[in-house]
Amino acid sequence: MLAQSNKLDSQFMAKDFKLLGIDNKYYSLSNIKGSRGTLICFICNHCPYVKNIIHDLVKDTNELKDHGVSSIAIMPNDVEAYPKDSFDNMVLFSKNNSLNIPYLYDKKQSVAKAYNAVCTPDFYGFDNNLMLKYRGRINNSKMNYHSLFKRELFQAMVEVSKNKKVTNNIPSIGCSIKWK
Repeated sequence: MLAQSNKLDSQFMAKDFKLLGIDNKYYSLSNIKGSRGTLICFICNHCPYVKNIIHDLVKDTNELKDHGVSSIAIMPNDVEAYPKDSFDNMVLFSKNNSLNIPYLYDKKQSVAKAYNAVCTPDFYGFDNNLMLKYRGRINNSKMNYHSLFKRELFQAMVEVSKNKKVTNNIPSIGCSIKWK
């Protein structure tokens, strides 16, 4: 089912968590917080919207490291109902797409609920004080149409890293999170 992320809540602070990554290590917000910003991405393996943007996300998260912004991805879906999103498939998805950021499993779906995540992909950009500054889409492309698109997520996080006001917060669109 198609869903759209919620509007930006400028008073939202990042919530701490402890989740297992595909490298079998546990991560918390303090482990991954960037010196100039933090990007939290709710994604999954099976969603066509995620599959469509994954290479752009990899490019953006790799380049954001140079701006002091760290990134993580969290998979919140019910894997019993959607086995393509299983932990083993998360490992394969990350490897096949060269995802060079921690990919974490939100088995209890508590983190997705705490962040009020709605869809995959759903992006949260925080400043160095963990205040939400960006809640929006990765770019202005349509499914399978990437010519002349703007890198909205990347530009927003560069603005965040420079303590500038983010000028675009257009909701992300994707598959609804598969709740238990």
